[in-house]
Amino acid sequence: MRRVALLAALLLTTHAHGFDLQGHRGARGLMPENTLPAFQRAIELGVDTLECDMGITKDGVVVIHHDLLLNPDTTRGPDGKWLSHRGPAISELTFEELQKYDVGRLKPGTDYSKSFPDQQPVDGTRIPKLSDLFDLVKNSGNAKIGFDCETKVSPRYRSLTLPPEEFARRVIAEIRKHGMQARITVQSFDWSTLQVIQREAPEIRTMYLTSPSTLAPADGFDPALWLAGFTPAVHGSVTAAIKAAGGRIWAPNHAYLSPALLADAHAHGLIVIAWTVNEPETIARLLKMGVDGIISDRPDLVQAELRKRTQLK
Repeated sequence: MRRVALLAALLLTTHAHGFDLQGHRGARGLMPENTLPAFQRAIELGVDTLECDMGITKDGVVVIHHDLLLNPDTTRGPDGKWLSHRGPAISELTFEELQKYDVGRLKPGTDYSKSFPDQQPVDGTRIPKLSDLFDLVKNSGNAKIGFDCETKVSPRYRSLTLPPEEFARRVIAEIRKHGMQARITVQSFDWSTLQVIQREAPEIRTMYLTSPSTLAPADGFDPALWLAGFTPAVHGSVTAAIKAAGGRIWAPNHAYLSPALLADAHAHGLIVIAWTVNEPETIARLLKMGVDGIISDRPDLVQAELRKRTQLK
């Protein structure tokens, strides 16, 4: 009973409801990802949490963008043409330079665009600052919606970003500057940034992301570099490793999650929020399994399944 009570208390401090519906990159399935139009759509849908990704520009501005290098599938250059290759890196551009790139639609004919046939383009959309998202929410009058923002750093590509410690400190400073400590969770596959936040800003929640490619890289890359040394091999399981790292929220790839792993996570007192869940059948399966939250490009489809379950009760 004590574990159940602790879990319930953490859920209440993590988001407004007992289930955390997160709009992935705003609502990537409906609007251009990680843009203010996508976040506005997610707010209108009524998600609990806005999920996003954080990068840091050459002049130290915390921006919202997923890739370390600008992506030709989503980006047009200052000349209005689609990028011919990946790059430049976010860290190589000042914020002013970054604003010359258009991320308002998917490049037609690409596999990426085919994955999101319902995404509506908004030409002229620019990569926003994290503070722009905070301002959008403040101006909406929504005092409950939360933020789940990922530190986009990688042990494979250290030269493309600030070092993890400095990156985390810039993020902490930005969150504190805007008074969002109580409303934000910082997540990462690179657990070293989470260790910095837990140590230096314990008022900010952390969430431990995992995927097969970080837990057991196929090319033999040392998983300890992703997991800040807290490997399942040392601690016995991924949930035990997260617990040892001081984590309280686990975000696994939905394809990796099983009922046994979910039960083990709950036994360790962890909240489990699965990503990225878009298909109605998968949404239904995970809700039946009993996950504590879902990160989705199509939060509207998750809401439809939640309504269906409420009506059946």
